Amino acid sequence: MLELNINEVTEDLHTISDFLRWGVSRFNEADLYYGHGTFNAWDEAVSLTLFALHLPANMDDAIMQSRLTKTEKLSIIELMLRRIDERIPAAYLTNLAYFTGLPFYVDERVLVPRSPIGELIEEQFAGLINKSPERILDLCTGSGCIAIACAHTFADAQVDALDLSEDALEVANLNIYNHELDDRVFAIKSDIFSGVPGQKYDLIVTNPPYVDSEDMDDMPDEFHHEPEMGLACGNDGLDIVRVILAEASEHLNDDGQLICEVGNSMIHVQALYPEVDFQWLDFKQGNLGVFKLSKQQLQQHQQIFKDRVKK
Repeated sequence: MLELNINEVTEDLHTISDFLRWGVSRFNEADLYYGHGTFNAWDEAVSLTLFALHLPANMDDAIMQSRLTKTEKLSIIELMLRRIDERIPAAYLTNLAYFTGLPFYVDERVLVPRSPIGELIEEQFAGLINKSPERILDLCTGSGCIAIACAHTFADAQVDALDLSEDALEVANLNIYNHELDDRVFAIKSDIFSGVPGQKYDLIVTNPPYVDSEDMDDMPDEFHHEPEMGLACGNDGLDIVRVILAEASEHLNDDGQLICEVGNSMIHVQALYPEVDFQWLDFKQGNLGVFKLSKQQLQQHQQIFKDRVKK
């Protein structure tokens, strides 16, 4: 636990800018891990400070020199100390994360939104799909961020948001309500495809659990506040991906596409299916581990996919 004199901090620091500098110094001292919506100590400190002060993210920089009351100072200190002492990602402390520029409620029932698929959604899956999709499936939806972002991008599409976790579906439904998309986005309890028998889609997008056992053991403390069900997926991380590959073609229309994130388990995918020509996607931010397969490719290799599902 960080040792400090609270009275000294409240008496010697006065402005928002002062507390941002202090927070960055303390975060660097504590060697925190970033990657749950923010990527450095400064952005993390800004996020928590503005939340504590009930200020918007787009406020004028001039307000940074505003002096704070003692109550406001203590609110900032409390949040920052929780971030340090408990290693809780800032998004869980504020119950707010942004994905494709949209705000989402999050808590420890769901992963913090951060999928590189967001970049593809913002670009309307340019070069990956041949027409604007009318029916989209977001498999393993969690907070519902991918489903909702797709609905915002494709204004005429119906989106089914599937998850096995009832806790996650409660959060997804809250976000669907907050974004006023109850008429087009539907949260459905489903063990992979079990909740949508016979349904077909133009596009299946999925960010399933894919962390292998080695990576789970090595993860920073911040990740252990997230539901393990949303991260871990067997020794090689591919227990669910195997089933998705074996069954996805049955849920795609003739020109349909599957886009699937597997992160670091990309190496396991390549080793398990050397015969399959996965299209690994490039990202402006340098992310890796997302592939695309068409319905035709899924059908072509379906026997391989079925044979390699764990019994």
